[in-house]
Amino acid sequence: LICAMASIVCLGSVVWGHHMFMVGFDSLTGVFFSSITMIIGVPTGIKVFSWLYMLNSCGMRVLDPIIWWLVGFIFLFTIGG
Repeated sequence: LICAMASIVCLGSVVWGHHMFMVGFDSLTGVFFSSITMIIGVPTGIKVFSWLYMLNSCGMRVLDPIIWWLVGFIFLFTIGG
């Protein structure tokens, strides 16, 4: 999880270029930024699945209120990024 978070930080500092589609980047630069944008999904998926594993293995009951907050956060994080 720590390595996934560190790679998100590193890749996130490079991803800014996919917002600059109107400045006239050449096609190779566009491919680079598009690839980095897709690659950042891998450590994000690792984070989400580790959170789900933690929820599955922690032994909390479904009736505990915190479980619904955690599931709601994971759902919103997955949908919204």
